Amino acid sequence: MAQLVECVPNFSEGRNQQVIDAISAAISGTSGCSLLDVDPGVSTNRTVYTFVGSPDAVVQGALNAARCAFSLINMSKHSGEHPRTGALDVCPFIPVQNVSMDDCVHSANVFGQKLAEMLHVPVYLYGAAARSEARRSLPSVRAGEYEALPDKLKQAEWAPDFGPAQFVPSWGATVTGARKFLIAYNVNVISTKEQAHRIALNVREQGRGREQPGRLQQVQAMGWYLDESNIAQVSTNILDHELTPLHRVYQEVCRDAQELKLPVVGSQIVGLIPLKALLDAADVFIASEGLFIVEEEHKVRLVISKLGLESLGPFNPKERIIEYMVRSQEDGQLVSLSLQQFVHSVGARTAAPGGGSVSAAVAALGAALGAMVGQMTYGKRQFENLDGVMRRLIPPFHEAMNELLLMVDADSTAFSSYMAALKMPKKTDEEIKRREAAMQEGLQGAVGIPLALAERVNVLWPSLKEMVVYGNIACKSDAQVAAKALEMAVFGAYYNVMINLKDIMDEDFKMATLKRAAALLQEAKESAAAVLLAADERK
Repeated sequence: MAQLVECVPNFSEGRNQQVIDAISAAISGTSGCSLLDVDPGVSTNRTVYTFVGSPDAVVQGALNAARCAFSLINMSKHSGEHPRTGALDVCPFIPVQNVSMDDCVHSANVFGQKLAEMLHVPVYLYGAAARSEARRSLPSVRAGEYEALPDKLKQAEWAPDFGPAQFVPSWGATVTGARKFLIAYNVNVISTKEQAHRIALNVREQGRGREQPGRLQQVQAMGWYLDESNIAQVSTNILDHELTPLHRVYQEVCRDAQELKLPVVGSQIVGLIPLKALLDAADVFIASEGLFIVEEEHKVRLVISKLGLESLGPFNPKERIIEYMVRSQEDGQLVSLSLQQFVHSVGARTAAPGGGSVSAAVAALGAALGAMVGQMTYGKRQFENLDGVMRRLIPPFHEAMNELLLMVDADSTAFSSYMAALKMPKKTDEEIKRREAAMQEGLQGAVGIPLALAERVNVLWPSLKEMVVYGNIACKSDAQVAAKALEMAVFGAYYNVMINLKDIMDEDFKMATLKRAAALLQEAKESAAAVLLAADERK
């Protein structure tokens, strides 16, 4: 997979559509950059742009956007509800795919230096890129905002990391850095701005100061009023959604609002959100209410409804979830091909995709058939007494189906790594040594994927045995096909392990892998036979 970095520049203009569009064009016109979202706010007078690309591409995209904004935004005339220090207020770089936080720190440094050289403006580093603990927090760097910059820039402790320590009235200062994915999440409250801010002080980590900390870790918050929607909001930045999940922020705001007898009327995501944040919230609602939902799409819909994410406007998952947006930008994934294209790809004159990818695809289909039998049983009046059983049996097949689909590409990628090693230079002894090591590493990777496939399939046998006993009798043939498909997938995995194992030099690794592969194959054969026997006994 390609390297992908997300860049989320926040520009201090949310009212002039011509300026907003010009900055959008500067980003989307940058080679290698995909503009995913543009989210302007009238009251905040701020627009959040979200785009992805390679590390080099996103740095250039951010520079192009800044160059465009330099002649269009005048900070000396700016006002808005949101704290800010400059025309390009903050420009974080976030790891998305095949990049580390260190890579993003490097991008922030390159961007900061080039921006300062290009526009002759002061630039600060924050987050993971900060050079001192005092500058790690964005609110700390932004303290006093634009208006405080003339005096702040004279202080040695606030000398910029890049650029001159001089106040540029039309621009202010820019803060750049690297961070985890931040969720900009606002909860709507029918209240005054002051009441919303009171709730914000209670929930944000900073609270009211050291003596009165708030309840939620890694959460920044403030209260403001949206004139265009005639409603107040508790506006939050969730800095670590795994530590403090989305639903927890909503519940805590609701708790304080209830104590103040203030109604909460939905909430709002600004920009994009990671899929995991929504699915984690869905799992909490499902568990607390005893719901039965397995489809990812349905889980997302549940959270949209529970949190009222469409209260101020439509929430289209395809345009608001980062993974869906990135997925739409990617080409070449086997699982994204039509069935016809996939078959033709397998039949082409190339080594990959081959038997490993086909085995993974067949395994996914086998798991899908198991899920289908359950779905054709669940919720039907004549099988009403089996609803509890189906609620337990369907999820394992559904989860396996999605995981096995990922292995279709993983197998092809692993084999491609070995093929790339074969093409490495081998003129000197050192080159020969590096090539051999890369080939061995590639072969072990090529063995690991099919072995993992067989392991994953064999987890399903107990559930399939139970499904064939209790499932809708009209779907008996589907359960039988599922058994043969899963067994065939393990056979395919076994053959792929064997053909790659013969060239591996590590004898201990070879013997352990051979023993495990043989055991997995035997387990699959015996389990498939047991499922088919149980199916035959049902009349």
